[in-house]
Amino acid sequence: MLAVSTYESMRIERAGGIAEVCLVGPGKGNAMGPAFFRELPGVFRDLDRDDAVRVVIVRGDKGTFTYGLDLKAMAGDLMPHLAPGNLANERAKLLELIVDMQRGFDAVEQCRKPVIAAVAGPCIGGGVDLIAACDIRIASRDVKLSVREVKIAIVADMGSLARLPRIIGQGHTRELAFTGRDIDAERALRIGLVNDVYDDEAKLLEAARAMAREIADNSAVVVQGVKQVLAFGEGGKVADAERFVAVWNAAFLASHDLTEALTAFMERRPPKFR
Repeated sequence: MLAVSTYESMRIERAGGIAEVCLVGPGKGNAMGPAFFRELPGVFRDLDRDDAVRVVIVRGDKGTFTYGLDLKAMAGDLMPHLAPGNLANERAKLLELIVDMQRGFDAVEQCRKPVIAAVAGPCIGGGVDLIAACDIRIASRDVKLSVREVKIAIVADMGSLARLPRIIGQGHTRELAFTGRDIDAERALRIGLVNDVYDDEAKLLEAARAMAREIADNSAVVVQGVKQVLAFGEGGKVADAERFVAVWNAAFLASHDLTEALTAFMERRPPKFR
């Protein structure tokens, strides 16, 4: 029997030991706004505690995974802390905000249940942070992935710089993070960012559900034990790296380049960085 829970930024469907977390926005392209960062930690905390759930699938709605950070929706949270003249108090508040935003991605990684990312269409910026926190990633042929933050004068701070090196290695991580370029399904498969590629979203979801069913039919205590053994020792490294980038951005995020990036985004033109 299907049980559905609806949130502002996602929809949760539970059936047969499998929970599907579907990103729904409300920003364009399932973009990550205030509701996403507010709801994600609690959703995965609840899934972790739900003994009926054995596997989680994360996917996007309507053929898109996510456009990443919803800059317009998040401006009210971010802009007050970004004035170059702000001193210790505002820097401390920005640090607190970044650490708070990281909690949802950490909850995905720390969930004791295996988490499968079924990635179709654009998966930009924060979308890569999210899938990097998942255990397994599979994609449709039309996928487009990008560690896009450098294009808007931000050091990616939601976990991708901590997690991607252990998935795709240092060289590929540095290339993607330095350039902000898009990569397609073929490149993502070749570098190990995704395990398999499927012709379209329908076949992708069919494969994700079949994999989830295969996992769910195994001993839950053993599957969760495997995940915890594999994760042993990695959590501290990620936490240290996340804390470092949070402190770095709290100190140095405010810049003329960031102001130019946000202005260019609103004016729909390429930024001119100094």
